[in-house]
Amino acid sequence: MVDSKPVNLGLWDTAGQEDYDRLRPLSYPQTDVFLICFSLVSPASYENVRAKWFPEVRHHCPSTPIILVGTKLDLRDDKDTIEKLKEKKLSPITYPQGLALAKEIDSVKYLECSALTQRGLKTVFDEAIRAVLCPQPTRTKKRACSLL
Repeated sequence: MVDSKPVNLGLWDTAGQEDYDRLRPLSYPQTDVFLICFSLVSPASYENVRAKWFPEVRHHCPSTPIILVGTKLDLRDDKDTIEKLKEKKLSPITYPQGLALAKEIDSVKYLECSALTQRGLKTVFDEAIRAVLCPQPTRTKKRACSLL
């Protein structure tokens, strides 16, 4: 139930390995919304949104809404995880960083969640459903033409 309406939700968790790069897009047609996920404690997965996932999704489905999701929220403040990242001169992805990337890829929403603690998890799925049932008007980038 979302907004007092019964909903039937089908999910496809596609494999991210390079071996599946040619096969994965076959699951994209008729997709209503994409959840592009990255780990909040893996800067490499954050960069993969920009370098791999967003370009792939936009290439195959140019107008399908995207929700950007930061996962493993429970580990962002975990001392051991922070220490391991520091050893590599890295740090967890912050909420403002996630929001900035969401804006860059024109995501309809930026959300964070933890499967372990369930924090924010229902919101991710509720917002995915809302993105389909109540789509936001498409924003067109304004273009300027200057004549001299």
